[in-house]
Amino acid sequence: MRLSARAQRIEPFYVMEMAKTATALAGEAEGAGRPMLYLNMGEPDFTAPPLVREAAGRAIRDGRTQYTQATGLPELRERISGWYRARFGLDVPARRIVVTAGASAALHLACLALLDAGDEVLMPDPCYACNRQFISVAEGRAALIPTTAAERFQLSAAKVQDAWGPRTRGVLLASPSNPTGTSIHPDELRRILAVVAKRGGIGLIDEIYLGLSFEAAYSQSALALSDQIVSINSFSKYFSMTGWRLGWMVVPEALAAPIEQLAQHLFICPSTVAQYAALACFEAESLAEYERRRAEFKARRDWFVPQLNALGLTVPVMPDGAFYAWADCGAACQRLFAGRSEYNSELMAGSWEFALAAMRQARLTITPGRDFGHADTAHYVRFSTASSMTHLHTAVQRLRDWLQV
Repeated sequence: MRLSARAQRIEPFYVMEMAKTATALAGEAEGAGRPMLYLNMGEPDFTAPPLVREAAGRAIRDGRTQYTQATGLPELRERISGWYRARFGLDVPARRIVVTAGASAALHLACLALLDAGDEVLMPDPCYACNRQFISVAEGRAALIPTTAAERFQLSAAKVQDAWGPRTRGVLLASPSNPTGTSIHPDELRRILAVVAKRGGIGLIDEIYLGLSFEAAYSQSALALSDQIVSINSFSKYFSMTGWRLGWMVVPEALAAPIEQLAQHLFICPSTVAQYAALACFEAESLAEYERRRAEFKARRDWFVPQLNALGLTVPVMPDGAFYAWADCGAACQRLFAGRSEYNSELMAGSWEFALAAMRQARLTITPGRDFGHADTAHYVRFSTASSMTHLHTAVQRLRDWLQV
């Protein structure tokens, strides 16, 4: 069977490939009395809170399982609008909100609506692997621009302006970012959006971790800066509904109708049960629980990142949101693999081999940097702090024993 060129150019998702390897090794680890620890997946260890689960059950019992509008339940769009007002002080009309089958569907719809074949979208390197693939599926090209720790691993207005070419259509940014957990300062983001607007381009902003911001300076939505951007959000991270596959996007008013038409054909509608459940996310009891969990994620960051630094797994920029630590494993690789001829190449002696060795020797699953770009990512690994504090303590002890630090 002949595959399309589109399917052939999609790269593997190495996070999932690493997870498969970990699963294969997990049985051996259990047998040795050292169960595998998983700090590789960006999935909260918290599940949907009680009111959300109860709302899902009621929807099923009451038979509310049929199609909704392609843009989502009107009452859910109103609840999301109210959340922007209460949380960020923003007036985001429900008519600009489109509920989607996860943030993935939102990005897919945005790229299909805005990109033509050959269009180029500027992105930071490192960045989330799947976001690049949405551009590719829409026949566009993700142009990765190397970033540094001094730039918080985010694009600057100067770099956007310098990289803008004849096929450039816009930018796709994430704030807070996966894998670094860093955000773009609002002043810099304002300058970036001004460059994009001057060029007649589009600004796509992935804000799925915005609810998990820890620093006041980075806790505002990009929607406060412009009503002409597309903001992508999700119920997966802050709202702890990963497997429910529910997200949303906020679009300029002129884009709402074209997005709705695409959604009608491609998705019909998001999960009806998930939508009725998500209404309960905005109850006072649920919001209080989400804020308690946000404080817990911050406490994990505050403890875990200094531990990594002490182990020589340096995190050059303290994450200000999400639940990731982007750590330089170069020094550890030099100690572990020095003098071993099979690891002479930069790639093999870098984060990929480090992550494999961590699984086999420390029974710890982490994510190598190769998923996230090419700018020095061979020297970085991503740790997820979405696991419990107990697991993080155990992980640090295993790393300490393995690295003999």
